[in-house]
Amino acid sequence: MSISTHVLDTAQGQPAAEVPVRLERREASGNWELVGSGRTDRDGRCTKLLPDGEALATGSYRLSFDTAAYFRRRNVEGLYPSVEIAFEVRSGDKRFHLPLLLSPNGYTTYRGS
Repeated sequence: MSISTHVLDTAQGQPAAEVPVRLERREASGNWELVGSGRTDRDGRCTKLLPDGEALATGSYRLSFDTAAYFRRRNVEGLYPSVEIAFEVRSGDKRFHLPLLLSPNGYTTYRGS
């Protein structure tokens, strides 16, 4: 099972490049453990969040986006310094693509294809 994300800056009408992204898995203890991290490319995509040869196992995960770093580089005051998307991987799931539509004062997400 693979995972990718795509960040679009809806206020600018363009991809959000160089957004730091972390992928974490929730352990039985309730703590979050880092699985992988990366940055969006110039097209706002991040496709390499898992180490080579690894796949998502069933369980609870979250993607964390450092939106403060992105807005700071653009000299924009954003309301949300980070965005976290928690999601569940179930048996039979094949692929996860979780886009983030971002603006300084709001965001939305959905399960893409």
